[in-house]
Amino acid sequence: MLNVPSQSFPAPSSQQRVVAGGRSKVPLKQGRSLMDWIRLTKSGKDLTGLKGRLIEVTEEELKKHDKKDDCWICIRGFVYNVSPYMEYHPGGEDELMRAAGSDGTDLFDQVHRWVNYESMLKECLVGRMAVKPAAPKDYHEEKKVLNGMLPKSQATDTLAREGPSSPSYDWFQTDSLVTIVVYTKQKDITLDSVIVDHQDDSFRAETIIKDYSYLINIELSHAVQGDFSGLFYRQCQLISKEDVTHDTRLFCFMLPPSTHLQVPIGQHVYLKLTITDTEIVKPYTPVSDSLLSEFKEPALPNNKYIYFLIKIYPAGLFTPELDHLQIGDFVFVSNPEGNFKTSQFQELEDLFLLAAGTGFTPMVKLLNYALTNIPSLRKVKLMFFNKTEDDIIWRSHLEELTFKDKRFDVEFVLSAPISEWNGKQGHVSPALLSEFLKRSSDKSKVLICICGPTPFTEQGIKFLHELNFSKDEIHSFTA
Repeated sequence: MLNVPSQSFPAPSSQQRVVAGGRSKVPLKQGRSLMDWIRLTKSGKDLTGLKGRLIEVTEEELKKHDKKDDCWICIRGFVYNVSPYMEYHPGGEDELMRAAGSDGTDLFDQVHRWVNYESMLKECLVGRMAVKPAAPKDYHEEKKVLNGMLPKSQATDTLAREGPSSPSYDWFQTDSLVTIVVYTKQKDITLDSVIVDHQDDSFRAETIIKDYSYLINIELSHAVQGDFSGLFYRQCQLISKEDVTHDTRLFCFMLPPSTHLQVPIGQHVYLKLTITDTEIVKPYTPVSDSLLSEFKEPALPNNKYIYFLIKIYPAGLFTPELDHLQIGDFVFVSNPEGNFKTSQFQELEDLFLLAAGTGFTPMVKLLNYALTNIPSLRKVKLMFFNKTEDDIIWRSHLEELTFKDKRFDVEFVLSAPISEWNGKQGHVSPALLSEFLKRSSDKSKVLICICGPTPFTEQGIKFLHELNFSKDEIHSFTA
């Protein structure tokens, strides 16, 4: 099910307000990092205030705990005392208070659906709800998108009323083969619109059609019962790891043999590792094994492997663990997420890409798609911000691409260059952007894509608006 956030959450004045499709974080105090929170949960301190007891919570009791120093929240029938977590929450205290003393499940799913809250908040568990709690006063219930499909024989007018052209499925079998047919009732379904996983005796197929997600999850012996609203993960094996820069690695993971997963252009997945008994999840955008390999003769997509360009932060929590994985080790990889649509490329003439550091990763497949599939395209320009020359990812590939395709050009901007550097210097600014963002004609259709650290992205969007680019001409990649 694809949840569409309501306009009431996050709050317009919130520190976590969405910026051009993404979510901002707030600065945390010293000693309030994720690792600090994990240490606190392992310290043995009573974080619930109940001295280890689990209780049954009534709706009336839940409503009483609606203050910052006494804040209980219900998520999927379980009640947590999140007061100790307030200062550790990357989205700020105000966002947690949106669900104080009420059922925060829908609000949680809109922003944090990928987070393993059971692991993060297990030491804050107060108990179960006795009855279904009331939703927050300012939360407006939205119509839910159909999640799941009926057998073809049962897909009658009822389904048609719930969603336009709702898919159905049918199946047949022989002595050695079970065939499942999904009728999407749509033209031009592409490989990246279908995700298939077959693990042991369980079969799972998800079909993405516009803003709808249709799911079938069955076992050979009987239909699977359960909640499939969360992200689905499969184990992928590390096949190779190579240095790209002094602190950036190219990781190659192999998908399970019975999985079909082709991540759509401009979307990301989540990698999940267990660190000190806590599941930690981080978003990353898959790339190809080489920028130039994307521009070879067309071939069937290789769906056996998935590649990631990841910067290793020595003082971080997640990336050092990822870097310590040995060949043959496993990591969990989720289904794709993201709001980028290739329809934004229709009749596009000028594509401008603004990337800082590993914010370059979404641009890899964008470059390939635009230069090979958009006949109206006149030029593609990348402005790539880094600290030093040694930080530039795939510099030689980018420079070679400028010779291979005359529509493409790249400019490198360094914030801490050596004295011999002859290129542009500094940080993102109106002066740099106004010189870089020259349309091929006065009325040419333009798209500007931007990705990087949150301050870079937010500042860049602000400058683009000041330069009179419209909201429809800007897409920011955030997760």
